[in-house]
Amino acid sequence: MGPLVARIARGGQRLRQADRAHPWVLDAAVVVVAFLIFCLPDLLHGHDGDGDGPRRLLRSFTRLPPAGMLAFQAGLVLPLLWRRRRPMVAFGVIAAVFVVQWSLGAVLRADVALFIALYSLALHGSLRQLPWACGVMAAGMTLVAVRASAAVSVWDALFFLLSTAIAALALGLMVRTRRAQLAGLRDRAARLEIERDQRSRLAAAAERARVAREMHDIVGHNLSVMITLADAGAYATDAAPERGKEALQLIGDTGRMALGELRRVLGVLREDPDGAPSTPELSPQPGVADLETLCDGVRTAGLDVVYRTVGDVDALDSGVQLAVYRIVQEALTNTLKHAGADTRVKLSVVVEGTRLTVRVRDNGPVAGQPGPPNEEGHGLVGMRERAALYGGRVSAGPAPGGGWDVEATLDLTPRGGVR
Repeated sequence: MGPLVARIARGGQRLRQADRAHPWVLDAAVVVVAFLIFCLPDLLHGHDGDGDGPRRLLRSFTRLPPAGMLAFQAGLVLPLLWRRRRPMVAFGVIAAVFVVQWSLGAVLRADVALFIALYSLALHGSLRQLPWACGVMAAGMTLVAVRASAAVSVWDALFFLLSTAIAALALGLMVRTRRAQLAGLRDRAARLEIERDQRSRLAAAAERARVAREMHDIVGHNLSVMITLADAGAYATDAAPERGKEALQLIGDTGRMALGELRRVLGVLREDPDGAPSTPELSPQPGVADLETLCDGVRTAGLDVVYRTVGDVDALDSGVQLAVYRIVQEALTNTLKHAGADTRVKLSVVVEGTRLTVRVRDNGPVAGQPGPPNEEGHGLVGMRERAALYGGRVSAGPAPGGGWDVEATLDLTPRGGVR
C-alpha cells in the first residue's frame, strides 16, 4: 500500500509540474472529455428515455435540430477553456447560454458544464463573486425546475438541482482551502529554512567575532610584552649580558604562553581528516586568579603595577572572570604600548554587592593613548563589548591628576532574577 501511494503521489506531482508548464493542455482536455461524454451522445442518438416518466418529460421539451444543438453545446462547453484564467467570464457565458437554452425549452446533457463552471469559480475565482454566481445559479435551477414540472414536482426537481449545485460549490471551496493550507505550509517551511540559515550565519559571525577578540587579546598583549622585552634586552646586552639573557628567557616564556593560548582558542576550529571536530587540549579560561600572573608578566616588561582587590572576587562567575581578565589585559597592553616602560599603573578590582568595578590608571603621557570614540581601535571596542554582555560599560580618558584612566563597570545581577 505504501509504494502504491508513493507512486500515485509522484505521478500527481509530475502532472502538476506538467500543468504549470503547459496549462492549456489540461483545459483543452476538460473540453474534449466533456464533449465526448455529454455532447456526442446527444448528437448521435438524441434523448431516448426509458419508461413512461422520462418519455413524458422529454416530450415536454423542444427538440433542437443538429445545427442548433451543436451551437448550444459549443456555447456550454467551449468557455471551459477559460475556467481557470477567467472563471467568472466562463461562468457568465455558460450561464447565459444555459438560460437561453432552457427559455427555448431545450434540454442537453452538456448542461453539466454549468456545474463545472461553478466549481471552477469557487476554486479559482474571487470569493466576492461567489454570491452573485450563486444567485444566478439559483435562478437558473428554478427555471429548470419550472420547465420540468410537467413530469416531476417543482420542489423535488429544485431540491435535486440545488443539491447538485451546492455539492459543486462545496467541492470547489474544499479544494481551494486545501491548496491554501498546503501553500501556507510550503511558505512556512521556506521561511523556517531561511530563518535557520540566517541563525547559522549569525552564529558563525558571532563566533568569528569572539575568536577575533580572543586572538586580539592574546596576540596584542603578548607581542607587546615580547617587543618591550626584546628592546630592553638589546640595550642591556652590552652593559649587563646576564640581563639580556634574562630578557631572552622571558621572551621565550611569553611566546610559549601565547602559543598555548592560541592553540586552545584555535583548537575548537580544527577538524580531523574524517570531518569530525578535533578535541583540543582544554585548559581553564583565565580568570581573576590569573591577574597576578598577568601583572608579573608586564612587570618584567618594565611597568610598575600595583594590584589590589576588594570583595569576594573568587566567587565571581567564570564568564565574568574571563571578561575582567580580558579587560585588564587590554588596558595593560595599551599602557605598555602607548605609555612605555617605567610607567606606574594602579589596578583595582572591586566587588560591591551586584556591581563590579575594574579600574586601570597610569601616570604615563596622554599623547599616544587611544583617541576619541570615533577613532577607537579594536581593543577599546572589544572591552566595551565584553562589558555590555553583563550590562556594563567602559570609559577611557585622561585621568584628573595626569595619565590615563580606564574604568569598567559590570552588573552582577543574575539573569532571570533571583530565586
